[in-house]
Amino acid sequence: FLGADHRKLKPAAQCQPVDYPKPDGKITFDLLTSVALTGTNHLHHRTTEPPGDQPPHLTLMDDTVQVKQNLAVYDGPEGHFCPAGVYEYVPTEDGQSKKFQISAQNCIHCKTCDIKDPSQNINWVAPEGGGGPAYNGM
Repeated sequence: FLGADHRKLKPAAQCQPVDYPKPDGKITFDLLTSVALTGTNHLHHRTTEPPGDQPPHLTLMDDTVQVKQNLAVYDGPEGHFCPAGVYEYVPTEDGQSKKFQISAQNCIHCKTCDIKDPSQNINWVAPEGGGGPAYNGM
């Protein structure tokens, strides 16, 4: 069982889909509530620059790998292993295929993508400004 986590992912053809129950608001919560509870803040703490001016902390080494490998072989695992829904595959403009989209503003800085990405193509770096997460009681 030892070894790199990203090497443990099985191709989608070898797996059964998981049907998760809807959040109940008591023990399980919707994505937006869960992200808000982390206290992550994407504002610059040392400057007055808006969050959109921050250097990207989530990048791809090769822009084609997620669709060619991760979507094709593993059915887009990023949408499952990212607890904040940062990664998704959206239809292209012509509707004939999908493209990989990163919503970095939702990132809770857990680094799961850097560990679990089977292609090891996602580069996670600590975001500028130290904006969280800020879990209470820790």
